[in-house]
Amino acid sequence: MGTLDGKVALVTGGARGQGLAHAHALAKEGADVVLVDICEQIASVQYGLATEEDLTLAAKSVGALGVRVAAHKVDVRSSSALDAVVAETVATFGSIDIVVINHGIWTRGALWDLTDEDWLDTIDVNLNAVWRALKAVAPQLTKQRSGSVIITASVNGVEAQAGAAHYTAAKHGALGLMKSAALEFAPYDVRVNAILPGFVDTAMTNWQGCYDMTGGKPGSTRADHEVAARHWHAMGGLIKPDEISGAVVFLASDAARRITGVELPVDGGHLVLSTFNPNPS
Repeated sequence: MGTLDGKVALVTGGARGQGLAHAHALAKEGADVVLVDICEQIASVQYGLATEEDLTLAAKSVGALGVRVAAHKVDVRSSSALDAVVAETVATFGSIDIVVINHGIWTRGALWDLTDEDWLDTIDVNLNAVWRALKAVAPQLTKQRSGSVIITASVNGVEAQAGAAHYTAAKHGALGLMKSAALEFAPYDVRVNAILPGFVDTAMTNWQGCYDMTGGKPGSTRADHEVAARHWHAMGGLIKPDEISGAVVFLASDAARRITGVELPVDGGHLVLSTFNPNPS
């Protein structure tokens, strides 16, 4: 028996990366899973986002674990689309017990070089759509008077990152939203927490702009990126998506039934490292 037998989990950004890893982990503990992803490109994002094929393959891999699974192509920037997938999930599965708000994008640029599109896309996906997801599931969670919401935030929700003011602002905002949501949902026995991942090895961190940032120079390579990443975490190296998933499963489970409003770093000790000046010149 799994710790999540009989539960239904809705996972946004679930076609690959952290979202898919979390979906696998939840399914292994017995939860049925509903995957949501955009499956199209956002123009301001410099790396490829998930595709419909990714989502189809993700659903097959989750279903192979012996649970019920559904997959939906949804743009989380649309409240009506989120409302529709919540309604369909409840109609099909009967409840929503776990909500993993995992979607996100990350782009780079000095704040004075960011276009309106750069700024607004990041804020809309990484902050506004967190609110939209919370709003969409609220009627069901408060009606059933139970549930656990886990938001994928970032260590950049509690620290700054040069070259990513829009991302940093969104993640700080997401943590403020999480805390307010925890207070508002608490009377209904619904918990809301956030995970603060460190540098996770996904498509979001595998593109030239990221290599240049970690490598410290234009034209840096994946090999440079891997070497530099050793200094980002006290425990060294890049973090694998499934190394985040244990914390998600814990927060989703009854073992965490009295935990709400918490920012949980899963960062290999990044936040306890001594600070440094990234631009000492």
